[in-house]
Amino acid sequence: MARAADERLVGYIESAVAGDEFAFAGIVAALHEHVYSICMIVCRDRLLAEESAQSTWSQVWRKLDSVRRPDRLRPWGVSIAFNEAKQALRRTRRHSRATVSGMAPDPPGGVDPATGIAGMDLRLALQDLSPEDRALLTMRYVLGFDATELSTATGLTPSGVRSRLERLLARLRQELT
Repeated sequence: MARAADERLVGYIESAVAGDEFAFAGIVAALHEHVYSICMIVCRDRLLAEESAQSTWSQVWRKLDSVRRPDRLRPWGVSIAFNEAKQALRRTRRHSRATVSGMAPDPPGGVDPATGIAGMDLRLALQDLSPEDRALLTMRYVLGFDATELSTATGLTPSGVRSRLERLLARLRQELT
C-alpha cells in the first residue's frame, strides 16, 4: 500500500515544484498522517506536534525541488518532520522547563487490570527512550518503513538502522521482563 502511494506521489512532485498548489495539497494529504505521527512521537504534546507539522510543510514546499529520488518522498518528508519536531522540542525546553506530556489518556472506565499493566509498562519504557529512538521505532513499526526508507529518513546506513533497531528491541525486552 505504501509503495503504491509513493508511486502516486512521484507524479505530484513535478507539478508542485512548478507551483501547482493542488499537487502540493495531494502530497500533504498523502503524507500528513505520517508527518504528524512522527511529530507527536518526538514532541509528546499535541500543540507542539501540530506546530512542528506545519513547519514541516513549509520546509517541504521550499525544498521540494531538491528531492533527488521522488520515490523516496515519504521518508524524506518524515525526516524533515523529525528534525522540525526536535527543533521545536529544543526551543520549548529552552523557553520553558515544563514537562511535556505525551501519554494518551486512559480509556473510559480506566485501564483493564488484565491487560493494562503490560501496556502501561510499555508506555513507560517508550517514554524513557530518546526522541530519536521513539521516532525510529515509530517509523519502523507504525509507519512500516523498511531499512532503506529508514536510512533515508535518519541518515544511517541500512545495516546501521537494523543494528540500532535490534539494540532498541533488546533494551525494551529487557526492561519489560
